[in-house]
Amino acid sequence: MYQSLFFTAVIGVRNMPRMRTKTLLLLGALLLALASVAFADNDADKAPDEALLHEQVVQIAGDPDAPATLVMTIFTPPGPGPFPLAVMNHGSTGGIPPEQQPRYRLTFSAYYFLSRGYAVALPMVRGYGGSSGHLRSHACDDLAVGIDAAKDIRAAINYMKQQPYIDGSRIIVAGQSFGGWNTLALGALDVPGVKGLVSFAGGMKSSGCRDPDAALIAAAGELGSEVSKPSIWFFGDNDRIFATPVWHAMYEHYTAAGAPAELVAYGRFGVDSHNLLGSGEGLSIWVPKLDAFLGRLQLPNTLVYPEYLPQPAPAPSHYADLTDLQALPYLNAMGGDRGIAYYQRFLEKPLPRALAIGIHGAGEASGGFDPILLAMRRCQKITPGCRLYAVDDDVVWVRPTPIPPPSHFAVLADESAVPYLKPPGRLGYEKFLMMTRPRAFVIAPDGGWAAVARGFDPVSAALADCKAVHTGCRLYAADGDVVWRP
Repeated sequence: MYQSLFFTAVIGVRNMPRMRTKTLLLLGALLLALASVAFADNDADKAPDEALLHEQVVQIAGDPDAPATLVMTIFTPPGPGPFPLAVMNHGSTGGIPPEQQPRYRLTFSAYYFLSRGYAVALPMVRGYGGSSGHLRSHACDDLAVGIDAAKDIRAAINYMKQQPYIDGSRIIVAGQSFGGWNTLALGALDVPGVKGLVSFAGGMKSSGCRDPDAALIAAAGELGSEVSKPSIWFFGDNDRIFATPVWHAMYEHYTAAGAPAELVAYGRFGVDSHNLLGSGEGLSIWVPKLDAFLGRLQLPNTLVYPEYLPQPAPAPSHYADLTDLQALPYLNAMGGDRGIAYYQRFLEKPLPRALAIGIHGAGEASGGFDPILLAMRRCQKITPGCRLYAVDDDVVWVRPTPIPPPSHFAVLADESAVPYLKPPGRLGYEKFLMMTRPRAFVIAPDGGWAAVARGFDPVSAALADCKAVHTGCRLYAADGDVVWRP
């Protein structure tokens, strides 16, 4: 659940005597309204728009030797094809019976392959997520379980190869957790057209086995003697399902038996590296490695459709420190510290996260497909002038009109140091210091001045107000900095 913040402000205007031609825009009474808008998680928050536009769900025949009907989701990139094919295989949620698991479809791995121009198929093996039948139990024989599931995956591949928009000679198969193990098992079936295998924290734990880790390690060694297709494995050190010694031993037994494989041991990730694919934060870990792997297989590995991946974060602007509550534009105008409290709650959200601030409100997002996009959308629903303020742990706020860097000409609060001003102007500067951000103060050689707070672009507005009746107008201060240089 996310919140957007809405507030309104009445700006008071006071004009100085015309002969002195000074303009002051003062912040008057604030009419505050906190609109807590609940945004329930939905598909649009978890997936790129383009993927949802090109999604289909089909029912296909599973392994012909053990008939079952499988549910499969298919995503296609723009155009008629033929596309290379990526098959992405689901895991197993221990606390949920297989038949109650949701259809596997919203995953960063699928978005990645779409961005590289692949069609993506996500089959549910028998007994899972709407597919009929059930996987047989094989006690501690993990390889037999994997082979049974792999036969359903092979059926899904054969179905896809019959589609006119699929290039059946260019196939990559990937999977997460139990799906990663089933992907490796598919390698033993030597399916034509499959060029490589990708395992994200692949493995399984047999519920009826006294030592499931030992069974898995032994099965990995046995499987390695039957697989000739290259694979790439991704594992982290804080995996809550498979401890580091277990997956290291799996890999060692698998490769010692002759199977070609590359291990990407990326250390710790978040609170549980088993969920690497569940967060956009993980993309920088696995995307470059997978791109290189696909390149070695002479499969497409370059970004073709960037709209399928989260937009990159802007560079830090160094406008303020992330925890500087006084630097917040607009939010500080809220009475009762409600704007500051809203920002403090944002800082407690996990990464990835983003906050957008507009003239009358703000929107934030944490997690999901693209927090930057979501935060901007939520902000734009309630206010104009939305801009990103913070992404993850960086402030990225940029003023519409650039200003010079701080000059350190004087301390901001030193009203006596401001050049040109006569007593009424110094009183105006004192009023400026009480305004909320964003704010700007402009001075002219004849003693003219202008102060503007809030609005979309206070710097531009203050300069325009001053130049309307004065010459030589220059910015003296903006927000919390003096930028004047003699």
